[in-house]
Amino acid sequence: MLDRGAGRGAEPAPQASERVCEHFGMSIENPARSDYCHVALRAGFAGSGAPVFETLPARSVGLGGYELMGSPGMVEGCAAGDVLKIDSDGLFQIERRGPNLCIQAFGRPPFAAESVDSLSRAFAPLAGLVEAPADRRFLVVTVPVDAGFPAVEAVMETWAPSVSGLLEWGFGNVFGPDGEPLNWWQEPEG
Repeated sequence: MLDRGAGRGAEPAPQASERVCEHFGMSIENPARSDYCHVALRAGFAGSGAPVFETLPARSVGLGGYELMGSPGMVEGCAAGDVLKIDSDGLFQIERRGPNLCIQAFGRPPFAAESVDSLSRAFAPLAGLVEAPADRRFLVVTVPVDAGFPAVEAVMETWAPSVSGLLEWGFGNVFGPDGEPLNWWQEPEG
């Protein structure tokens, strides 16, 4: 099991007042106050026992609700488009699921730029977005669930052999802590 908090671009613990939403305020494009912000979700714990947070772009959507504008690379259980309620410790509850799958991939050594470009091209027909930090230690793919699990898995399985070194990938918002499918993508019956 990966310790996703240690050495993976994790951020130091923000102050409690900064964890939920740090508003951008004004921007050049829009001088009015914006509902766009960043939220800090708890990704786990460092070897020292201190909490590790991942900061993600979000949009305030009412009384304590935040719609994620990007999928996480370390935090499991959510994806871009999900609406979350976040407590002061960075723990969250899903208020409403969005339409996206989150695929998280970790490489050692870091992914080559050509590998990231190749995966981006492979996901383009599925309307998928591939993102990585500048050091490319991990990748995050956001893709509509309507693309289908077989198509997503086929892209990842076709791409995986081209990766140099160690690769671990998985769905970040498909399975619960018990390993059972969450099934949020299935249409409600009747």
